[in-house]
Amino acid sequence: MIDIDDEVTPRDGAVDATGTRSALAWLMAVGGVIGVLASGILTYDKLKLLENPGANLSCSLNAWVDCGGVVSSSQSSIFGFPNTFLGLVGFAVVTTLGVLLLAGTRLPEWFWAGLQVGVVFAIGLIFFLQYTSIFTLVKLCPYCMVVWTVTIPLFVSVTARNLRSWAPTSAITRFVSNWTLLIVLLWYVAVVSVIWFQFGPDRLFA
Repeated sequence: MIDIDDEVTPRDGAVDATGTRSALAWLMAVGGVIGVLASGILTYDKLKLLENPGANLSCSLNAWVDCGGVVSSSQSSIFGFPNTFLGLVGFAVVTTLGVLLLAGTRLPEWFWAGLQVGVVFAIGLIFFLQYTSIFTLVKLCPYCMVVWTVTIPLFVSVTARNLRSWAPTSAITRFVSNWTLLIVLLWYVAVVSVIWFQFGPDRLFA
């Protein structure tokens, strides 16, 4: 658990003794790289399908685990351009900030406020894409799920950090800070459970 009475240090907790805020810096740096890679692959697949709509993608395993069906859908470009462009930019920013934290750079609070807006937008978009993928398209995209897997802990951890900084004495701060890992794990369990009951083993492993 986290002692929320500790200050957010001048190094933004990159080397905090508890390891908690240090874990946030590592999560941003490593998770950001993973997100960039997954977004890059999805962007490549999107462009490949635009050139050749009948192209066979390596992550299209069957009728239900099918990157092509997801990437080629209208929902994959809800802003008029591929959603993956947002991932490339957003995760690149997160990676950069994570590296700066690990290097001991102090980020001003407006950076954290901007990052909070970013992760709220990202998790909202993830919710929409999860619902679309699971219930509307009834298809799963493995690389999309990598993006989901990275975005969830980023959202929870960044929110926990900002709550400690902006509302250190509130009950919700104590709850989110003390149970950050559990919240992430339960979130994963909820998503996996929905996928399991919607698709079942026959579709997932066909």
